Amino acid sequence: MDHSRLKEILSSPSYRLAEDDGDFLESDHARAIRLALEFDRADTYLRAYGIESTVVAFGSARIPSPETPGATAEQRRFYEEARRFGYEISRGAKHTPGCHRLVVATGGGPGLMEAANRGASEAGAPTIGFNIRLPHEQFPNPYITPGLAFQFRYFALRKMHFMFRARALVALPGGFGTLDEVYEALNLVATHTISPIPIVLVGRKYWDSVLPLEALIADGYIAPEDRQLVHYTESGADAAQYVLSQCGCADEPPA
Repeated sequence: MDHSRLKEILSSPSYRLAEDDGDFLESDHARAIRLALEFDRADTYLRAYGIESTVVAFGSARIPSPETPGATAEQRRFYEEARRFGYEISRGAKHTPGCHRLVVATGGGPGLMEAANRGASEAGAPTIGFNIRLPHEQFPNPYITPGLAFQFRYFALRKMHFMFRARALVALPGGFGTLDEVYEALNLVATHTISPIPIVLVGRKYWDSVLPLEALIADGYIAPEDRQLVHYTESGADAAQYVLSQCGCADEPPA
């Protein structure tokens, strides 16, 4: 027997089990497999935890916590509103063993995402972080429930999971990532691609500057009825109450 030939065969990449062939799994040819795997893996964990529905919270990663020296009054205000939203929506939602509804889900990073996860955690509810792999590593914030922190390679799959179980979207001031998610959600609802969901925008002055609905209506780019796609508020507590009322939970006692 040619033992050197057998050794060469056993060590060749083609002889590895598919799941053990890291070079193949990272190749362009396996992109479709990675896309399917990235969706199915997160979905499996969420189902196992009993996550039936979510409320997605977006906002700037750059706003520091109130405990951070040098945080401005405006930054502290929005952080506390996001935190209050996370707390109030989690208190008003249904959470029973193996069944969790209206679970706060964020992009998993710092700033206002951290604040929303923090409020939910302080309410004793599970809370989700959908992180994305970036050139400059973004660590998950410490308020995400262990076992519900996910890291995605593809923005498209992360977006899909943001909306897949979402029953509402709440957005505070933020940058390109926040705007991207809000505009996409508005487009999905306006085109009837998904069922209507409450879209709540916290901080009217900011949102009028980056989402000028009246100008878009006046110039004929969107329909007058598109005003009804959003609900404005200045309060995280009001945002939570509005979402609960729209989702049929307002009169139910906290879990």
